[in-house]
Amino acid sequence: MENYHDKETAKNILTLREMLKEMPSFLRDYFRSLNDRTSSLTRLGYAYDLKIFFTFMAEEILYGKNIADITLEDMAKVEAEDIEAFMEHLSYYVSSSEKENNEGKEIKRRNKGEGKSRKLAAVRRLFRHLFMRKKIHSNPADLIEFPKLHEKPIITLEPDEISKMLDEVDSGENLTPRQKQYHESSRLRDIAIITLLLGTGIRLSECVGLDINDILFTINGMRIIRKGGDEVILYFGDEVQTALQNYLEVRETITAKEGHGNALFLSMQNKRLTGRAIQNLVKKYAPNKLKNISPHKLRSTFGTQLYAETRDIYLVANILGHEDVNTTRKHYAKMDEAARRKAANVVRLRD
Repeated sequence: MENYHDKETAKNILTLREMLKEMPSFLRDYFRSLNDRTSSLTRLGYAYDLKIFFTFMAEEILYGKNIADITLEDMAKVEAEDIEAFMEHLSYYVSSSEKENNEGKEIKRRNKGEGKSRKLAAVRRLFRHLFMRKKIHSNPADLIEFPKLHEKPIITLEPDEISKMLDEVDSGENLTPRQKQYHESSRLRDIAIITLLLGTGIRLSECVGLDINDILFTINGMRIIRKGGDEVILYFGDEVQTALQNYLEVRETITAKEGHGNALFLSMQNKRLTGRAIQNLVKKYAPNKLKNISPHKLRSTFGTQLYAETRDIYLVANILGHEDVNTTRKHYAKMDEAARRKAANVVRLRD
């Protein structure tokens, strides 16, 4: 369950409530239905994407109608062609809502395959909800296919790069003079974060959301909230255990700012460490700057190593929290291809 006393969660909930005041009234019921199945951050993301859709709908389909005045009757008239037009619109558009917040300056937006897919997923989910609740008589959104995504190469750290990265976090040898000033005070925290990301494949958002009481040393596990809102136990090995225990000895001596008392990882200002801060932290210690290492690439590194050791794609999918094993299979298929290439020279026809 979400911690509603957490400052970031509370902020997301309040922001969503303010957004809903300017959007169609039937959305309130929709977002209530998501409360127990999604995080506050996920719901806020849906709201931003749906606001773009309703802005397009008001301007291009309903010809100037206010977003807040859009009704279920209007939704029932939406056809597949309208949603296709919306997908085309996403390629390039001027954000009128952001323009108001930026003193009349035009904010131009472009979306490639991933951005379009995310927004279509939000629209499809809303239409499916309305259709299942019998608020509309058909579901045109399900007729629209997701854009074809151009798969990016999966970038991971090599074993020697993992060692170099952990050594760098420990020593801070290659940091700038300014970074070295703060290194000793944050060293154990940074070791714990990098070791946790590399040793468990935890998502960035899951890492940010960790509270002190989520760490369960009695079973070498931790409670995390998955993307869908489910609470699960993610287990960790001895290296992660040691790194967390060393850090927690220091964490217990720190008085966090109000609203951040339960947070596991704190910033230098004694507030819950943000996702952006962890991204910068990973980048700072990355051994190969050309690879543009991120928390997600450390997650892929863990998944790749786990698959290499176990060859169990279902186990990897389960630990990484992939709902569809095909997502996992896509990421690690190249390893199987490399193994097949290697196998071609294993059988010798002549000595």
